[in-house]
Amino acid sequence: MLKLSILDQSPVSKGQTPSEALHETVELAKIADELGYTRLWVSEHHFAKTLAGSSPEVLIAYMAAVTKQIRLGSGGVMLPHYSPYKVAENFRVLEGLAPNRIDLGLGRAPGGMPLATRALQEGSSPRFGGADYGAQLDDLVDYLKDGAPADHRFAGLVATPEIDTTPEAWLLGSSGGSALNAAQRGFGFAFAHFINGQGGQEVMDYYRHNFMATSFNETPQTLVSIFVTCAETTEEAERLASSLDLSLLLLEKGVSSTGTPTPEEAAAYQYSFQDQFRIAENRKRMIVGNPESVAKQLQELADSYGTDEVMIASMIADKEAKQQSLKLIMDAVKATV
Repeated sequence: MLKLSILDQSPVSKGQTPSEALHETVELAKIADELGYTRLWVSEHHFAKTLAGSSPEVLIAYMAAVTKQIRLGSGGVMLPHYSPYKVAENFRVLEGLAPNRIDLGLGRAPGGMPLATRALQEGSSPRFGGADYGAQLDDLVDYLKDGAPADHRFAGLVATPEIDTTPEAWLLGSSGGSALNAAQRGFGFAFAHFINGQGGQEVMDYYRHNFMATSFNETPQTLVSIFVTCAETTEEAERLASSLDLSLLLLEKGVSSTGTPTPEEAAAYQYSFQDQFRIAENRKRMIVGNPESVAKQLQELADSYGTDEVMIASMIADKEAKQQSLKLIMDAVKATV
């Protein structure tokens, strides 16, 4: 059966508080655990009023305490902000608390506004856009595995606590650069189709072609992530997805928002011809439909990427509708076996 996972960005819907959004993510983890989802990742965004998740490590720990078997991880930790050693320690602690259930997903995007980026990197040299990202990844590997080698500036250093298992390591990306970094270190590679709806299949092939076996993985590990909205009927799914259509449109226009728009707000919005064109383009980054249609499209997407795992990103404004969407998707995929 196609493996299904979830990426949750803790979106703050209209009329909702950030605290409520975080608790909604925790509740979603419990439901996903019961439904049989493979993993749930939480994102890292800074100074973002419509996304509550700024510290995935803290949220992962909370979710691990209330779930039993689902893998939990970061989608992802924005490594250039931080010391690789501290990141290694954080995820060693998480792995110690929930052995064989922790994923360390890494990214290099700022994950927030320039002001937040400067604050996060205060006192350290800027790393974005330079060659340091690769060096950071190499340091992280050393700290998580056998310790820094003799010629390293911190020779012998290893992340503590020293435990028997190691978190799964993944790189998140939407380009060939991320794919190559993952391949050269034996990391898993997660392609963000919900960010870049074109060319991902070629990037995934590039990752496989360049993959080098390491102590992390002997063979390539892949997944693709996409926005998905599912409801009992196509008409209802389209109504729910209109929130995401408008949200992405406003983001592109640089219009500030106080939360994910409701379908009612989306219906009342006056769309220009250019707006409609952008919505059609953004639909390349999502799947919308009834359960049977969604299950079919998910399998087709997985086949096109040559992967057996799809990670669902859901931005449905209504909590109950979002939870129902994820249940319908799992039931529909199971029914195809």
